[in-house]
Amino acid sequence: MTREKNARVCEKGHTYLKSSDCPTCPVCEKENKPESGFLSKLSGPARSALVHEGIDTLEKLSAFTEKEILKLHGIGPASLPVMRALLEEKGLSFKK
Repeated sequence: MTREKNARVCEKGHTYLKSSDCPTCPVCEKENKPESGFLSKLSGPARSALVHEGIDTLEKLSAFTEKEILKLHGIGPASLPVMRALLEEKGLSFKK
């Protein structure tokens, strides 16, 4: 069963369809995606969730448990392997 998508317009005038209550405009999200850094490797919702919580470096990310990160709106289980790998590259890990 698929949810009905509603047409929306963001502050910048982009028109897009959404089936959830999430107010994020996919066009704006694509424009704001960083070109480098660990946040560039994550999906838009995951990136927004982390930035909203002030988690903008791997060092800050390593201060949280996986369970705490999964509780953030926008973070799903598919994001964890990516985050784990990025942390490991820098010799870091999620808090135990």
